[in-house]
Amino acid sequence: MAGPERTETAARQSPAVPDASLHRRLEAIGTAAYVVDEEGRILAANVRARDVLALTADDMLGHDAHDLLHRDSHGQPLPRTRCRMRQAFHAGRTAQAAEDHFARGDGSLLPISWLITPYEIGEDGAGTLVLFHVADPAQATDPGPEPAARPLPELERLALLAEATAQLTSTLDVDEALERLVNLVVPRLADWVVIDLITERDEVWRTAVVHAEDGALVHRDDLQGPMPPVPEESPMPLSRALRGVASTVAGPGTYRRTPDSGIAVEQRRLFDMTGMHSAAIAPIRSTRAVLGALTLGRADDPVAFTPADLPLVEDIARRAGLALDNARLYQRQRKVAETMQNHLLPQMPGVPDLQMTVRYLPAPDASQVGGDWYDAFPLSDGSTALAVGDVVGHDLEAAAGMAQVRNMLRAYAWSQHEPPSRIVTRLDEALQHITDVDMATMVFARIEPADDGQWQLSWTNAGHPPPLLISRDGLASYLTDGHGIVLGAGAGTPRPDAVTLLPPGSTLVLYTDGLIEEPGHILDKGLNRLSRHAAALAHRPLASFTDHLLRRVRPADNDDDVALLALRTPSVISPSGPSSSRISSSASTSKDRGVR
Repeated sequence: MAGPERTETAARQSPAVPDASLHRRLEAIGTAAYVVDEEGRILAANVRARDVLALTADDMLGHDAHDLLHRDSHGQPLPRTRCRMRQAFHAGRTAQAAEDHFARGDGSLLPISWLITPYEIGEDGAGTLVLFHVADPAQATDPGPEPAARPLPELERLALLAEATAQLTSTLDVDEALERLVNLVVPRLADWVVIDLITERDEVWRTAVVHAEDGALVHRDDLQGPMPPVPEESPMPLSRALRGVASTVAGPGTYRRTPDSGIAVEQRRLFDMTGMHSAAIAPIRSTRAVLGALTLGRADDPVAFTPADLPLVEDIARRAGLALDNARLYQRQRKVAETMQNHLLPQMPGVPDLQMTVRYLPAPDASQVGGDWYDAFPLSDGSTALAVGDVVGHDLEAAAGMAQVRNMLRAYAWSQHEPPSRIVTRLDEALQHITDVDMATMVFARIEPADDGQWQLSWTNAGHPPPLLISRDGLASYLTDGHGIVLGAGAGTPRPDAVTLLPPGSTLVLYTDGLIEEPGHILDKGLNRLSRHAAALAHRPLASFTDHLLRRVRPADNDDDVALLALRTPSVISPSGPSSSRISSSASTSKDRGVR
């Protein structure tokens, strides 16, 4: 309660600071509204709510809403056990009441009607939205049953639009957005929903036809698929909606006349197959273009749509359009980023007797073209070079720098018959003068047959996570020798080399830090997780080993890309040494890089 009667329990606390978009969404709601967190503390309140309650933002934000506002009919603090709103809040369900009372900042008592519903508040988690009107005392006693054909009450309409905004704008996946749209309107507004979308080639595709049946949603795949072109002059409702002209109420009779186009024929079939007696059809549009049309149909519900229903359908379709447009832009951007990154990464060579495979997973953010990379290529002395690295940054500049580093490394390794440490030293010296790369990490190694038929690995590590070696019996160990400073931190500093023999049937894993780093956790946790799962998967074929390792180890909240190179030595040592006639069937292809 505001003013001198405010109780001590209503004192401000420190709730999580909400996203600025929450305030914008509340201001777009056409009635007084506020949002509380999981403890019942007010996170945000729109101007209408503050004006009606005669309270400032400072009076409301951070305070327990029940203690601050809820009163009985005599203006006394309302016990929590008797508060209907509080009970619904704790139950996490949608509820409403026609008559209750709030305390105003000037000490007066305000009769209100209210509706509350669970509400997503972004990264801060789950909250509850409260919508309220000043109640009309003449209507508050017993409003009586509402006519069946009457549009949704204002509070329910606003709650539905608020839920639509929260649900549809919180995903960047087209299919997920469409599924949420279906769940929003069926069976709440209709028992059928039809979504027609215009593709990027200006073709119409009937993407969803869904029916509410016995409490479940049934998808009618037989009614989905490609649609005829949109006529430019057709006055029929769906054609007008797909051109973005207007929304319309339609029925079976609308399409029983002689059809003027192929789309009219499909609409007649839709009404015949579904039994819809009434439909509301509205354009789905973004700020840039018309994306399709939303059709809500009623067959089981005897109440027909009327023109009064169209503004609500239009509002929902408009929100769906913005969500779909954002999702399409995101997916297009992500596809461009992945395509660019994959073209920058090389094909893997076939190495006699060795199995080798690679994987690249982009960052979750479509714009984050990363600097992570892998490489493997033959050297002039018959050995094979292996490399994995990470150029600092997550943008096009990092990707370009990655290509520069990789190509320079190839040139030095091919032309200079020197140990890995010396090759990387040369590369480090050149970075400062002929590239824009400020800093990078990498492991550079060479693998070659040893005299006893085994395989010898020599490497140097420039500030990169250590390679992981797993025996065929599941013993995992990190190769921590040969570790030096990162590239760009001090050219001329001596770099160490390390050498080891790879046991028969062993697996070597080179990877970037996106595989093991997890926000808020030390690196050792990720390293332990990687070694534990790699040991458990050692018996699997190399491609399966790699795919399962990525799924199990990569943190769920990872915001970095991942590059990984894995190789496996033969299980049996040939008396004559590694064969030059057998090429591994597991050598990586471009398809390997696309595995998720």
